[in-house]
Amino acid sequence: MNGYKMRISRGTGTPEENIKRLKKALADSDAVVVGAGAGLSTSAGFVYAGERFEKYFGDFEKFYGFDNMYAGGFYPYDTAEEMWAFWSRNIYVNRYMNAPKPVYERLMALIRGKDYFVITTNVDHCFQKAGVDKDRLFYTQDDYGLWQCSKPCHKKTYDNEETVRKMVLSQGFSIAEDGTLTLPKDGALKMTVPSELVPRCPVCGEPMSMNLRADDTFVEDEGWHRAAERYAAFLERAENARVLYLELGVGQNTPVIIKYPFWRMTAANPRALYACLNFGESYCPKEIEDRSICIEGDSAEVIERLL
Repeated sequence: MNGYKMRISRGTGTPEENIKRLKKALADSDAVVVGAGAGLSTSAGFVYAGERFEKYFGDFEKFYGFDNMYAGGFYPYDTAEEMWAFWSRNIYVNRYMNAPKPVYERLMALIRGKDYFVITTNVDHCFQKAGVDKDRLFYTQDDYGLWQCSKPCHKKTYDNEETVRKMVLSQGFSIAEDGTLTLPKDGALKMTVPSELVPRCPVCGEPMSMNLRADDTFVEDEGWHRAAERYAAFLERAENARVLYLELGVGQNTPVIIKYPFWRMTAANPRALYACLNFGESYCPKEIEDRSICIEGDSAEVIERLL
């Protein structure tokens, strides 16, 4: 930051006082900008390791040696059939299955009826499933439900639900009425998918890849740009209003997308408030301490208390 060393504050007030302050801020605000990171989905039960990983990827763990879904996404598989066996499960359980806890639905109950906009780095579609108006949502790192050309030869994305379902069924899973994956009774699963299901670009024939911001091949399609424009327009309209910048579960992986802009916009608008809900990472710059609400803890528990 141009040689400037930022002074950090953990905020003021007790947790109980801050929850009361946040409840009042939600009631009094003219607009709410929600910024959500991975911590919010973790709070909803979308965890990438432990029991959930072992249930759906125990065979991959034994054969390949990795112990979490994140690591599995970077493993150098020998064949495309193996890679898509892993990725189809990963996509399905983190995109097409519902989160174990209704954290997103409870959050929407807090802001429904307000003039709001949501920006998120999460790619699990939870906000859409919770009923967020698509015109009030910008998911900047895109979506587990989309594929793109790996090259990429063109700026278009493709829905993957039908093929992903076929892939997980081909491995031996069944899909329950509520969308949950059910393992076979004997627990035996295939760790490959049929070659005819391996996705290829309909334009150039190259392999398809996930539409996730991992490198400079990430495709920002027409929908992405429209969402970015709507977000910019909302921020411009709210820049002098009584706006609450509500940050939930945002860590240090990509602070330039949500955290730093929220700090900057709060500092620029004396009527704005900044609120940070996070487990172990709730803080603000000293310069906006008097207009910040920092709450340490599980977002799910804090949201329940707010309701």
